[in-house]
Amino acid sequence: QVQLVESGGGLVEAGGSLRLSCVASGRTFSRYAMGWFRQAPGKERDFVAGITRSGSGTYYADSVKGRFTIYKDNAKNTVYLQMNSLKPEDTDKYYCAARQGGLATTNEYDYWGQGTQVTVSS
Repeated sequence: QVQLVESGGGLVEAGGSLRLSCVASGRTFSRYAMGWFRQAPGKERDFVAGITRSGSGTYYADSVKGRFTIYKDNAKNTVYLQMNSLKPEDTDKYYCAARQGGLATTNEYDYWGQGTQVTVSS
């Protein structure tokens, strides 16, 4: 069982930056590919970024490519999402997820956090 706790969300002006963190419980963090997703009320949860177990491979949604960076610190059991040049349309609740096996861009993850709200004002 893995528990995920996100932090770092908040209110920021357009063009600003935020860094989200997701800390995982347990001692097997390096066995999991990690992903960040986002969801607005009444809408589907969308893939934002993913990273392989080792941290050597990453993948991004087209809408965030070049602005967001995902990276992983296996020693700290933490995955980060650095978000730069934020836009009002990035406003959503952001979720961290863990998956045994390879990186995936669908919702097929084994564990999910509770989410952290990101609001970007225009």
